[in-house]
Amino acid sequence: MTVKLDSVREKLRSQQRLTTEEGLFLLRDAPLLDLGQLAMEERRRRHPASVVTFVVDTNPNYTNVCNVDCTFCAFYRSPGDKEAYTHSVEEMLERIGRSAAKGVTTVLMQGGVNPELPFDYYLDLVRGVRERYPDVTPHFWSAAEIEGMAAVSGLTLQEVLVQLKDAGQTTLPGGGAEILSESVRKKISHKKGVTHSWLEVHREAHAIGLRSTATMMYGHVETPEDVVEHFEAIRALQDEHGGFTAFVPWSFKPGNTPLVKKIPRHAGPNQYLRMLAASRLYLDNFDHIQASWFSEGKKTGQVALHWGADDFGGTLFEENVHAATGFINQTSTEELKIIIREAGFTPAQRTTLYEILKVF
Repeated sequence: MTVKLDSVREKLRSQQRLTTEEGLFLLRDAPLLDLGQLAMEERRRRHPASVVTFVVDTNPNYTNVCNVDCTFCAFYRSPGDKEAYTHSVEEMLERIGRSAAKGVTTVLMQGGVNPELPFDYYLDLVRGVRERYPDVTPHFWSAAEIEGMAAVSGLTLQEVLVQLKDAGQTTLPGGGAEILSESVRKKISHKKGVTHSWLEVHREAHAIGLRSTATMMYGHVETPEDVVEHFEAIRALQDEHGGFTAFVPWSFKPGNTPLVKKIPRHAGPNQYLRMLAASRLYLDNFDHIQASWFSEGKKTGQVALHWGADDFGGTLFEENVHAATGFINQTSTEELKIIIREAGFTPAQRTTLYEILKVF
């Protein structure tokens, strides 16, 4: 089957779902400018107002101890390493309190899969945030960490998630998806749960009313077929419960990682724009596509707002995982508003669940 741009355009305008062959065409062959135009048509259909949202957030880490040994990660330390650390619940609550005083409304917290931490540690952190800082949303724990909690507690995934929800958790980040293709995961994260595991954590979360993001880290050993497989998997799961709030792609940063020997540089802006636009068109049941000033740079982030994205991520006042690779970007709430305005859009602050708090 030979896919043509005109046929894809007609399917999109009649709101028909794209096929895997058409997804591959978007990733491989569609002219980049035409692809961006199509993505913006779809973005405007879903979000007619020229508003770009952002969240005031921070991303602290409670531990860097991890037994998963992903080859793309420069952040983790093995148990017993001299640079390993684990902060107490009280230390983390004090740190979150300092962020709350700066106006943070979302704390995106992940760490490593640390087998020494009991399940109560995670529950106490969620409860502590809800009790002390009621205006802050605890956007905590990747799928791998949830699996780790099940392993140390002897509970099922559903039981872990129900207890976290009862403690006050409402959302999960989508970290740890990487590329949802078994061939890729075996090469870059062979100790991490299989593709089914990431999907099952989010499926169970959505089934009990928790919301989450879907993410993708590309630009390493994947092929376009792997990317479409990833798109298919999250689109199918979204059909089940509608639990994903947004799709968030970013490019792999090789600095200081074991994978740097094979992948010495990260994917550039053109590939990022293609990935954003393709996701906007293929993921027809996702309301929000997030562009990133943080992972791709501020100028690329601005351009990305014209390739189908309607959200600009968060302020990320603290971030350590990308920083461990030597890739560092920082901003402020005021600068984010300026960047969005300079791109031709109206900035608006949102919650974790994409509720608009204020239009500037």
